[in-house]
Amino acid sequence: MRLLDRYLLRELLLPLVYTVGGFLLFWVVFEIFGQLSVLQEKRLTFNEVTLYYLVRIPELLVTVLPISLLLALLYSLTNHARHHELTAMRAAGVGLWRICLPYLFVGLFFSGVLFLLAEIFVPKSLAKSRDILNSHTPEDKEKTKVRQNVYFRNAKENRIWAIGSYNLESLEMLGVNIEWKLESGVVRRLIAKRANYKNEQWTFFDLQQFTYEPSVDLEKAALPTRTNQLSIAELTETPTDIAVILKFNSLTGVEAAKKPHLTIDELQYLRSHLQLNTKDKAVLETQWQARLAQPWTCMVVVLVTIPFGAASGRRNVFVGVAMSIFICFAYFILMRISLALGTGGYLDPFLAGWLPNLIFGGTGLCLTQLTR
Repeated sequence: MRLLDRYLLRELLLPLVYTVGGFLLFWVVFEIFGQLSVLQEKRLTFNEVTLYYLVRIPELLVTVLPISLLLALLYSLTNHARHHELTAMRAAGVGLWRICLPYLFVGLFFSGVLFLLAEIFVPKSLAKSRDILNSHTPEDKEKTKVRQNVYFRNAKENRIWAIGSYNLESLEMLGVNIEWKLESGVVRRLIAKRANYKNEQWTFFDLQQFTYEPSVDLEKAALPTRTNQLSIAELTETPTDIAVILKFNSLTGVEAAKKPHLTIDELQYLRSHLQLNTKDKAVLETQWQARLAQPWTCMVVVLVTIPFGAASGRRNVFVGVAMSIFICFAYFILMRISLALGTGGYLDPFLAGWLPNLIFGGTGLCLTQLTR
């Protein structure tokens, strides 16, 4: 790494640390005041509140990192421009793209960080924070772990599940009704009072098994086979799979329009196994494209910031700074609007997820190329 690269990185990373820390502190204080009544209702102690927000740091970083990078990069570039350092570098024959190479590397690095946060750390953070929040209110915890009237169809296996009650912690089902078609074309149906998951397979208790041709009504089928207990290894739906389906089913349109809520693995499972109506498919596909596009936010922020920060050697450096901030916030607003349109089925899911990146990233590239 050249001495120039190290210098530019050092001048960027210090304000970046300050902005990330400042935004996290501001965000936590803002959330505490906004959720004060909830925290009191949940009877959390000071130590538990502290742990609650420490656990939520990965979730907050997904929002804070792009904005912090924007302000830190603006500060660094305008500081260089104000002292005519950028002019000196370019006069020495160093091109603008070469000068900005460390910034592009930082944008790419933090795009990778955003991806890892969203895929690995945020889901665990959300689960842990819910446990802390409901630690003194077992009735609320019970509501979050027990789901009533669960219904879904595994289109890949052509299997339909209807569950009266399902406990996400004990992995116990009550009132289970499963129907699927065998390779021979015969329909098989299980009706059980209870089921649980153990040794990587579902075990059913007090069940009736029906086997009949598809053209035959259940009422006219042969008498069922009754069994006190039966383990069925061919049922491939694991508790993890069912939890993903429940997570998607509980996702409202308003929540889906704000940001991606599911990981890539979860979305891949849903896309390959579920048969959805037009509305739910629009939500799922928009979430898929948004999840793929979201990590590139940091790179887009860098591309948008460079032309305004680097060209701000004029007398009033705040013109470039203000314009860059305005464009970046317009980018975040367009991101929300496109997600809302994609979730509602008014915009193609690919455009809903990628349109802000394409427009603003492309604009940043063009403006940087034209910067003198």
